[in-house]
Amino acid sequence: MRRILVIGDIHGCSTALETLLAFVAPLPTDTLVTLGDYVDRGPDTCGVLERLITLSKTHHLVALRGNHELMLLDARDDRRISLAEWRKFGGDATLDSYQGSLDGIPDTHWSFIEQQCVDCWETETHFFVHANAYPDLPLYEQPRYTLYWCKFGNPAPHESGKIMVCGHTSQKNGLPLNFGHAVCIDTWACGDGWLSCLDIYSGLVYQANQARETRRLRLGDLLVPTEE
Repeated sequence: MRRILVIGDIHGCSTALETLLAFVAPLPTDTLVTLGDYVDRGPDTCGVLERLITLSKTHHLVALRGNHELMLLDARDDRRISLAEWRKFGGDATLDSYQGSLDGIPDTHWSFIEQQCVDCWETETHFFVHANAYPDLPLYEQPRYTLYWCKFGNPAPHESGKIMVCGHTSQKNGLPLNFGHAVCIDTWACGDGWLSCLDIYSGLVYQANQARETRRLRLGDLLVPTEE
């Protein structure tokens, strides 16, 4: 069976990404969805972007943009105000991975972020955004702020009836937050947590970290009980 495999916020953690990919072993027939925030905070933004570009040539990769990619683009276009702000949110780690300068970022990496990455994506049963979505608006009418910046919280079910899968709001316990109709899989890879990959059909969650450790969970075991 073809899988749809969704990977949470990577944040420059190339070791965790490589370990996760080896653990999950995606086939060329699988679809890989990455939820954005490839850059900043972790030690190897350059390696992460290069790996994703390579992966897009061998697999069906749907790469979303995250708010950290937006900040990186703003820093490039306004090197006074935006550059200073971006550095406060982990931009220094990105600069270090490119020899200390935005000028060291190759055109292929800029092109991946600007042209290949998308705002959102959906299937018949799920939709995928970086941060969040208003429950009463169709996916492609969502405000940019909501898609990129709005915290997860406890979202209401979407009008489409589809399950939302997102990142952005880091779960510092290392576990996905699952409300059934909405799942957040940012499990703090750049901190002391894990990088997560959700197989949306089987409900399996594969995890890896920067120490090259792996583990596997079942999403159903993480379901938050609803209040009666």
